[in-house]
Amino acid sequence: MADTVQRKKLAEQKKRKKKPVSRKKADYYDYSLLAVVILLTCFGLIMLYSTSAYMAEVRYGDDMYFFKKQAFISAGCIVVMILISKIDYHILTKFVTVLYGAAFILMALVRFTPLGVVVNGAKRWLKIGIQFQPSEIAKIAVIVCLPYMIIKMGRQVQTLKACMILGLAGLVLAGGAYVFTDNLSTAIIIFGITAGLIFVSHPKVKPFLLIGAVGVVLILGLVLFLYATVDPETNENFRIGRILVWLHPEDFADGDGYQTLQALYAIGSGGFLGRGLGNSIQKLGSVPEAQNDMIFSIVCEELGIAGGIMVLLLFSYLLYRLFFIAQNAPDMFGSLMVSGVFIHISLQVIFNIAVVVNMMPNTGVTLPFISYGGTSIMFLMAEMGLALSVARQIRFQDV
Repeated sequence: MADTVQRKKLAEQKKRKKKPVSRKKADYYDYSLLAVVILLTCFGLIMLYSTSAYMAEVRYGDDMYFFKKQAFISAGCIVVMILISKIDYHILTKFVTVLYGAAFILMALVRFTPLGVVVNGAKRWLKIGIQFQPSEIAKIAVIVCLPYMIIKMGRQVQTLKACMILGLAGLVLAGGAYVFTDNLSTAIIIFGITAGLIFVSHPKVKPFLLIGAVGVVLILGLVLFLYATVDPETNENFRIGRILVWLHPEDFADGDGYQTLQALYAIGSGGFLGRGLGNSIQKLGSVPEAQNDMIFSIVCEELGIAGGIMVLLLFSYLLYRLFFIAQNAPDMFGSLMVSGVFIHISLQVIFNIAVVVNMMPNTGVTLPFISYGGTSIMFLMAEMGLALSVARQIRFQDV
């Protein structure tokens, strides 16, 4: 009798062991990405007020002029970002052609119609009810349209023909940004996103390393050629002038090199811990338009190298979250789209900081979420909304 009971207990234990563990799918939302975006935006607003208060008071009689505009736009864009994150990103596949065509047409309107607006000597803005830069839409168009094309190509994406088609699709929008809005830096970023997406989707690495090495050699050769042959006093091409200023800013201290030198003075005077928040001297007119693309120099002056490192760590964490989402996206379209956002943010951060510390010629690229600019923050938040939309469809299993 005891043996029978023992056998029954053993049989029941075996059944329990063999019984499959129930797993339940659960939704995922990347609150870490949302938090770091909001943190960067709030930090940007603090630094914007600190950087722009003096000049805003001088120009407009209101020390919060720039801050109020940026704060209002940022708050609205955060709400829009959260709303976008609730939408299924697959709906974008129905509007790929429209988005691509609209980006190109809107950039053309800047050049060929009275709707184009000149700001600070550059005709890059379009005024249709609201004023914005259509080249920012072109960035989103590349981020959305190229992944869709790659998915449609399938295994053919590894062929030379497919790479040339993808490259041409990005080059058309990059060319539009350069020709229609005279914005070389944005054109470089658009083509950089294109090249990055082709690299991510292609199974081979060596051809891209070879192309990159050749490109670096050609660029260095061009810089050395210009340095050896171009006379700075007679040169009238402002882009060549920027390269000459980059090589020897001290020779142009009274002209084009003034902003670069003042930014370097700001960084140097900040030391490791900085002068203290609000105590910058260079922002009192020495660094022209400090609230725009040179705001990182004021961050370093007021908060020191430690503050600059903190900003870099925040951006590093932001990029890490984007990388995590791209790695765990539910499909290739979502993964490539977030990869495009990753490439865009990383390029813009690298370009901005490299210019501020004079590691590359001035490009006029803003620092994401920190520099002043309504158009920039609006489309950056839209990209973050797309990334959160992809993250929202990640599934994990509870044991």
